[in-house]
Amino acid sequence: MSDSSTQAALGQQLMARLDDAAHHSQPGPGVTRLFCSDEHRAVLELIADWMRQAGLTPELDASGNLVGRNERARQGERTLIMGSHQDTVAEGGKYDGMLGVALPLQALQALKEAGTELPYGVEVVAFGDEEGTRFQSTLIGSRALAGTLDPESLKARDADGVTLGEALKAFGGNPQEIPHLARRPEAVIGFVEVHIEQGPVLEQRDHALGVVTALTGIERHRMVVTGKAGHAGTTPMPGRRDALVGAAEMVVEADRILNATDDLVGVVGKLEVRPNAVNVIPAEVNFTLELRSPHTGLREQGRREVLEACQRLAQARGLELSSERTYQAEGVDCADWLVEALEQACRGCEEPAERMFSGAGHDGLAMHDLTDIGMLFVRCRDGLSHHPDEAISVEDAGRATQVLMRFLTDLGKDARSRR
Repeated sequence: MSDSSTQAALGQQLMARLDDAAHHSQPGPGVTRLFCSDEHRAVLELIADWMRQAGLTPELDASGNLVGRNERARQGERTLIMGSHQDTVAEGGKYDGMLGVALPLQALQALKEAGTELPYGVEVVAFGDEEGTRFQSTLIGSRALAGTLDPESLKARDADGVTLGEALKAFGGNPQEIPHLARRPEAVIGFVEVHIEQGPVLEQRDHALGVVTALTGIERHRMVVTGKAGHAGTTPMPGRRDALVGAAEMVVEADRILNATDDLVGVVGKLEVRPNAVNVIPAEVNFTLELRSPHTGLREQGRREVLEACQRLAQARGLELSSERTYQAEGVDCADWLVEALEQACRGCEEPAERMFSGAGHDGLAMHDLTDIGMLFVRCRDGLSHHPDEAISVEDAGRATQVLMRFLTDLGKDARSRR
């Protein structure tokens, strides 16, 4: 079979697997698969089968990750960890996260079928929770492996009042055993994740793949604007303490500040109004504010500007404003040796190696506390992600699989994998 036909076959099989995984979703547009849900349980059966075909032994760990290990990893040899998350945002796409689970398993299976044995341990992880859609608490599985999971995270509740710890127990996890999941840094070679770009750069430059140099820092805030309810028909307009009007001004001002600042992005992605009645002046508005930047100082400056502006707007309308930071993760750099190794694998497969920064957070943010991290981006159509129309091509899927296969075989020749 020629190299081009091999690439096409790899791409077609990978896309078929991603289509199969997408069937495990709540009803509705796109893919909605939440942590510790029935859909999560069902997709793990599929992934476990992929792991066995790749020569790995699957196991559900205490934090809800599905972990597949080859025999060398099971025997305690130094191990390369690969993987990504299985969970999605509400009505998301079929490639965000799942590509980074299916693709390394596809690559390992192809190497196994070609008779190539890797001279080091390999572990592929389908992380349970990265998006935080159900519990608003992200990177649960990767923080467990890194040994940095805060036990307080297990107290987070979903919309039905179920705690994360309770959901884990019902799913087959064991919150009390999570501290024992922490890997020993000296036993890990590194962590590599394949992911769709979730942006337009690769498509604009007509490159299939990109090598990531760093992951963004992220922080999230819960904002509560409090005014006073009243009859919408009998309360004069002057002097109203309309929480929604004040919140709307805050959203617009935050957008203005973000647009005026390079390397800083953000969004108000969720907004709740109380009492949310057609003829009542809104008494309270809860909204979220998320800020992202590769530069910690710039993100902190942006936060100060946005929060100070929101306080001024609240005071001008006689409103009260409270804010609480609910999440923060600092940006991290990818290891130079992994960046170079992924570039070399791209060149070996005659693919341009575009160096780029990730504006999205990934499991690597947590895994960086454990080991060196590396990341390979795959071009996505229109740069679209977190949307039902998220798409990659069969050709790019095949290219990425071949590059990862090249990376894995080259790593076997590198003394780094045997130290």
